[in-house]
Amino acid sequence: MEPPTVINHNKTLKYDNLNSAVMLAWKKTKHEVICEFRSTEILRAACGVFARQGFEGATVDDIANAAGLAKGTVYVYFPSKRELYRKAIEQGIAGLIAATEQSMQAAPAAVDKIQAFVGARLRFAEENRDFMALYQAEFGNLRPSHNDKELKHFYGQQVASLEAALAEAVRQGQVRAMRAGSAAFFVYELTSALVTQRLLGWSRASVDEDVRLLCNLIWKGLEEAKCFRS
Repeated sequence: MEPPTVINHNKTLKYDNLNSAVMLAWKKTKHEVICEFRSTEILRAACGVFARQGFEGATVDDIANAAGLAKGTVYVYFPSKRELYRKAIEQGIAGLIAATEQSMQAAPAAVDKIQAFVGARLRFAEENRDFMALYQAEFGNLRPSHNDKELKHFYGQQVASLEAALAEAVRQGQVRAMRAGSAAFFVYELTSALVTQRLLGWSRASVDEDVRLLCNLIWKGLEEAKCFRS
């Protein structure tokens, strides 16, 4: 006679718990995906409304209508218009930084990273015009007394990547010796000015043409000066 089958209830219980945990995680992940999608749609609509009407002129009703949602649904995800505005800016900045860093990391040489920075930002601006209108307005208002630490942090984070590329280009002898930190701010602001020009419709050139124009100006400034020595 064969021995009786011994059922390990502890093992079965562990498997049941594991299956329950997996199912719970799957359900939670699905819920989170839906919430993330809904939040993204609301923020995209908010960007458009804020860009057209400004913060003061925009209402949560306007944003809800643009998103095709009830006003109460918007409040489920964002408790106030101010929070909507802040999150729209933060989400856009995260996308801008990611696109810029990806482009710069793919550049083969330090000096090529400068052109990658300019190109990435102009292309991102073309694809996200509503957000860039908000972005330019917010960062254009930065001043020494500005008390928004997060905006200053984002600004500094973006300039830091430029500074690192310029410092490396100096070490490699690709450009003349200079204060990389100051030069990074200049390149950043020149790029920002070109983005504004394009947003206002003052440039009829293609993105590539404007990138070449600005980079040629930058290269001339980074070359060894004939009249002024560093």
